Amino acid sequence: MRVFVRAATDGSLSAAARHMGMSPAMATKHVDALEVRLGVKLFHRTTRSLTLTGAGSDYLEACQRILPEIDEAEAAASSQRIKATGLLRMNVPLSFGRCLVAPLIPEFCRRHPEVTVELGLSDAALDIIAGSWDLAIRIGRLADSPLQARKLGDSPMLVCASPDYLDRRGVPRQIGDLTRHNCLGYTLSAMQGKQWSFGINGEHKVPVSGNLIANNGDALLAAAVRGQGVIYQPRFIVGDAVARGELVVLDLDRPAMDLGGIHVLYPPDRRPPAKVRAMIDYLAEVFAET
Repeated sequence: MRVFVRAATDGSLSAAARHMGMSPAMATKHVDALEVRLGVKLFHRTTRSLTLTGAGSDYLEACQRILPEIDEAEAAASSQRIKATGLLRMNVPLSFGRCLVAPLIPEFCRRHPEVTVELGLSDAALDIIAGSWDLAIRIGRLADSPLQARKLGDSPMLVCASPDYLDRRGVPRQIGDLTRHNCLGYTLSAMQGKQWSFGINGEHKVPVSGNLIANNGDALLAAAVRGQGVIYQPRFIVGDAVARGELVVLDLDRPAMDLGGIHVLYPPDRRPPAKVRAMIDYLAEVFAET
């Protein structure tokens, strides 16, 4: 289309070729291909002249409207690769997002005022690509997928109970002691069903039971702080309660299981938009500091 417009403006395929940095033969091939595709002649061509046909005149007007819009669209798309702009949709686990990600958003928006962040908080294993999410944070071992991943940090697990509960029920010293305690379970993890796993690779299994199971770590935290039972949750959930003395970390004879870390995932794009790169770099910077 660009070759056609140039040739119509200059009145010559040779002149159009010079302006566009190609050979006259290549310029001719472009126009020939366009005429074949459209099924009409755009030019009356002789060895000495090049004049538009009726269809060519109509098509020229359309091209002159369309090409600037294409230039504008391409410039807008390219600018998103260079400058962080537009809507950034990120999906994050509920408790993790509330505790650690939501407080970071104001500073990110201050640094990148042309980005609007949509923060989706959910513990469900949502499909990032099908849900049109720009990126997501996942905690644990990653399954094979086409998604790109960058590790942000580790997520240590802690076994905790309130001082009141431990005064009433005693302090477990070995993982086997947990079978005699009220263990509050997390329903969205296989590890937290009817048994808890210990050891770096979860090689030590302990059957547990309790009078509360929930699909949210904050709910289990609230129950544990009020003395209902023992919880086995990531440090980002229980850390503040431990620091305040509301929960006590149990020193057991086996280490907690390694969850596999905290990762940010994003669609497989060799050149992700600037808004995605900006958020990933920002999260990596903050998590490295903390």
